Amino acid sequence: MRSVALKDRVPFGPRGPLGIVVDPMTWRAAPYLGVTGALGLGWFFVLSVTIPVALTLTVVWVGVPLMMATVLMWRGGAMLERRLMHAAFGVKIADPYHPRPERGLGAHLRWLLADAATWQDLGYLLMLLPLGLVETAVSVTLWMVSAMLLIQPILMSLWVATGLHTELTIDSWPGAFVAAVFGALLFVLAAYLVRGMAWLHGTLATVLLGGSQEERLRASRARGIDAAEAERRRIERDLHDGAQQWLLSVAVDLGRAQSKFDNEPEAARMLIAQAHAGTKAAIAELRNLARGIHPAILSDRGLDAALSGLAARAPIRVDVSVELSERPPAAVESIAYFIVAETLTNMAKHSGATEASVTVVRDHRGVVVDVWDNGIGGAVVCPGGGLSGLADRAATIDGVLVLHSPVGGPTLVRAELPCEW
Repeated sequence: MRSVALKDRVPFGPRGPLGIVVDPMTWRAAPYLGVTGALGLGWFFVLSVTIPVALTLTVVWVGVPLMMATVLMWRGGAMLERRLMHAAFGVKIADPYHPRPERGLGAHLRWLLADAATWQDLGYLLMLLPLGLVETAVSVTLWMVSAMLLIQPILMSLWVATGLHTELTIDSWPGAFVAAVFGALLFVLAAYLVRGMAWLHGTLATVLLGGSQEERLRASRARGIDAAEAERRRIERDLHDGAQQWLLSVAVDLGRAQSKFDNEPEAARMLIAQAHAGTKAAIAELRNLARGIHPAILSDRGLDAALSGLAARAPIRVDVSVELSERPPAAVESIAYFIVAETLTNMAKHSGATEASVTVVRDHRGVVVDVWDNGIGGAVVCPGGGLSGLADRAATIDGVLVLHSPVGGPTLVRAELPCEW
């Protein structure tokens, strides 16, 4: 059976109090929010010293290499922050910089200073000071106060057993238990605030560290063009290696049959039968190729029927669940279909899985597609690979593909596809 996360099994669901408390994302975000004030203070100190010094020394040219080193330093800091955003908040932000020139000092200066992403990086690092101080103060205060209230029964027990009493100990059992109840409520409130601050911080980081909207659209368009070109090459290769070879064989067989028709009718009849079989094989190849371009069942009957067809052709049992109140846009349906098709193909080839499931749901953001299997795991996204192509295909509509495949399994491929872009 498919493993279900603990946050989805607790009462009130993943957004309820218990779901938030047991969600690993809460405890990944909490340490970062606890130290982000120190990070912001450190960056503010470093930048407030190095930038004025470098600008002052530019009049004697000494400051030029120092300024370039400073720019590279804050770029490196922004790149580190993007990785921290993914680790702490699950927010994946690609580096938005222009391609680095191969040579030339002037070209490198323009690459550094003319890129808007460089200055957005600086703005983000300076913003870390006020934002981080608020995040750290709020989160640390709430965690410490809630912890102190929660342990009041323990402190009361120590006082009764050993006589150890501190100024923080409530010296009555009813008061200690009431404090523990308030501590539990404050603990849950702290968890909710951590998730809220994580969402706000991740949103600001996406805006500042993700480059301008124009840059994101340009990158998305470039990935879409690459995906379309790769698809064109695949179709061309499949036609050349499949249907074209069958049709060439049919033409040869018919030509030989024509030459033998008068003198060797039996041999001609066998060649015609062979040509007939080759024609059927070519038709099957073309049908499979058409299904790979855009299956007719997807247009006629929608995702549920199309994905059920994919599951029926899989070598293992695949459970399909599609919960859509209305059909999404055709582009979303097509991308979702091919993500499932490619993932099931990879699963059959490499995972060693014995069962799998496909789940498609609609939420406020768009369509979410989950493909799970109980195989050996260890899948990675490699440039030029199948999963990389799927990510490029999803990016054409500002969608996101996420892979979770620890060694030993299971593997989960999730695609989040917006219905408006």
